[in-house]
Amino acid sequence: MPLFRLSEKIEFPPAWLARSDGLLCIGGDLCAKRLTLAYKNGIFPWFSNREPILWWSPDPRLVLFPSKIRVSKSLKKTIRKACFSIRINTAFEQTITACSQLRQDKPEGTWLVDEMIDAYIRLHKMGIAHSVEAWQGDRLAGGLYGVSLGKAFFGESMFSRVSNASKVALVALAQELYRQGFKMIDCQVTSGHLLRMGAQEITRDLFLDILDNCVDENVPAPLWRSGRHLFAEIPGRIAESV
Repeated sequence: MPLFRLSEKIEFPPAWLARSDGLLCIGGDLCAKRLTLAYKNGIFPWFSNREPILWWSPDPRLVLFPSKIRVSKSLKKTIRKACFSIRINTAFEQTITACSQLRQDKPEGTWLVDEMIDAYIRLHKMGIAHSVEAWQGDRLAGGLYGVSLGKAFFGESMFSRVSNASKVALVALAQELYRQGFKMIDCQVTSGHLLRMGAQEITRDLFLDILDNCVDENVPAPLWRSGRHLFAEIPGRIAESV
C-alpha cells in the first residue's frame, strides 16, 4: 500500500488503506478538528521526537469491551483494601505529563512529545480528552487518559507510581463505561498487561464497524464532570486470572 501525505485540508484516506504495519499517512497537524476526525475514522497519531507526524490504523486492533474487564487475584485484594480514590478530570495535565516521563529502565524515548501533550490538553479543555486518576490522599498515584467520542473511549496512555494504581483506575473506568452503555475501549496496539486484563485483538474491519455504530451516540453530560468519583468493584461473574 502507498503511504499517503496529508495536505492542509483536514481529511484522511480510508483506514483500510493502511500498510501492513498499520501506518496510513504522514504529515498534517494536531489541531483539534483533525484529531477528532482521525479518531472518528479509527486513526490515531503516534510518533517520536525528530519524526514527522505519523498516523496509524493497525490490523488487528486491541480493544477492551467494558463488560469483559478481567481482575486478577492480586488486583482484587487491592480493590478490597480501597487503597485508591478514583477521580475524573481533576489533574489532566499532571496525568499526561506523568505518562510522558521516561522510565529509568527504558531510556529509548517517548511518543508523548511536547507537541502531542499540548494537543491533548487542548482537547481536554474542549471536553473531548479526559483523565481518570488514582489518588492516595493528596498524592497522584497513577492513572490514565484518553479521548471520548460518543460511546467509544480511546485509551492513550497509563502510568503508575504505586503498584496497581493505573489498573484500578482502568477497572473503575471500564465498569462505569459499561453502566453508561459504552461499546468499547480502544487500546490501539497489543500489550501483555492489557491482554491479561481482558483486552482482545479484533480485525480492523470489525473495529471500524463497532466504531461507526457508537461514535456519534449521546453520552450523559455528568459522566466526565471534573471531580466525579468512580469506584472499582470486584466483578463476581468474571473468572479470576492466575
